[in-house]
Amino acid sequence: MNAAPQSNRKAELLSTTVEHVAIDQYDARPIIDAMRQMSFTSRDTARAADIFSMALEDPGCSTWLTLAGSTSAGGCMHIYRDMVKYGLIDAIVSTGASIVDMDFFEALGFKHYQAKDQVDDRDLRALYIDRIYDTYIDEEDLQTCDATIKEIADSLEPRPYSSREFIYEMGKWLAAGNAKKPDSLIEVAYREGVPIFCPAFTDSSAGFGLVKHQVDRMKAGKPYMTIDSIADFRELTDIKIAAGTTGLFMVGGGVPKNFAQDTVVCAEILGQEVDMHKYAIQITVADVRDGACSSSTLQEACSWGKVDVTWEQMVFAEATTVVPLIASDAFHRGGWKARERRRWNKLFEKKA
Repeated sequence: MNAAPQSNRKAELLSTTVEHVAIDQYDARPIIDAMRQMSFTSRDTARAADIFSMALEDPGCSTWLTLAGSTSAGGCMHIYRDMVKYGLIDAIVSTGASIVDMDFFEALGFKHYQAKDQVDDRDLRALYIDRIYDTYIDEEDLQTCDATIKEIADSLEPRPYSSREFIYEMGKWLAAGNAKKPDSLIEVAYREGVPIFCPAFTDSSAGFGLVKHQVDRMKAGKPYMTIDSIADFRELTDIKIAAGTTGLFMVGGGVPKNFAQDTVVCAEILGQEVDMHKYAIQITVADVRDGACSSSTLQEACSWGKVDVTWEQMVFAEATTVVPLIASDAFHRGGWKARERRRWNKLFEKKA
C-alpha cells in the first residue's frame, strides 16, 4: 500500500476532535437537586456533590484531586484545569498518562480524536494510531511529546527530582511561551502554585523521554536526572501535615488514590498526629468483590486509618458522566469563592 492512501485514511480517522467541557459553560445545580430526590447512582451522585461543596465551604479544609483512567482524553480535561483555575483544588495526584499523554500532549498543540466506527486495531497500528476505547491518539504526535520531555530533562541540573518538581519545570517551560494551547492543567497549576504528583511518573509518555535522556547521558559519560518517588511520598505527606483537614475528590482509583490516602499513615510513622481525610468521594466503575475496588472502598480505608466515614461517598459510575455534573454544581454554588488558595508549592520553594 503506497503512502498516499495510508495518509488519506489516517486523516479520515483523525478528523473529529474530542471537545472538552468546562465547568462554567453550564449550571448543573438543577440536575443535582433533582437527583437528590431520586435513588441509586443519582442519589449517590447528589450526595457526593453535597460532600464536595461541604469541603469547599470548610475554611480549614484543603481539597485534593486524584486522577486515574482516561477521562482527560475523553473530554474532562478542562474541568480539572478549571478546578485549579478557580481555586476548588489545592493539590493533584495523578497517573502520568493523565498529565503527560493527555494534558501536556494537548498543550503542545496536539488533539484527541473520536473514533467513528469499528476499525481493526492491526490497521490502526499500521497507521500509527493509538486507541483508548473510542478515542484515538496520533502515535507520531506522542513521540514528539516524548522528545519534548527529553528536551526539558536535558535542560535541568542532573540530580534527583520528585515528580512534582519535574512537572513544575514542565509548567514553567510551557509558561515561557512554548505552549501551543494556553492554559493547560500543567500551566495553570504552575501559575497557581498547585503541586501535581505522579507517583508512577515513568508509566507514561514521560517514561520514554526520560529513558532516552538517561541512555544518551550514560553513553556520553555524563550525569543524568532521575525521578525520586520517595520524595513524592515525603512531599505529599508534608502537605497533609501542613494542611490539617483534607478532602479528596477521587476520579478512578489505583496508585493516585492510595498514594493520597496513605499520607495519613505516613505522617503517623513520622511521629506527626494528623486527622484522617475528613471528606472523600470516589467515582469508579471498579468492583468490590475481588477485594480491590481499585484500592479499597472508602469505608474499608477507614480501617486502615486513612479516611473518616462521616462524610464519604462512593459513586459507581463511569466518570465522564458524573464528574461534569459534580464539578459544575460546586462551581455554581460558589463555596470556592471564599476559599484561601493554599498554593502548596510554596512549601518547597527553599528546597527547589
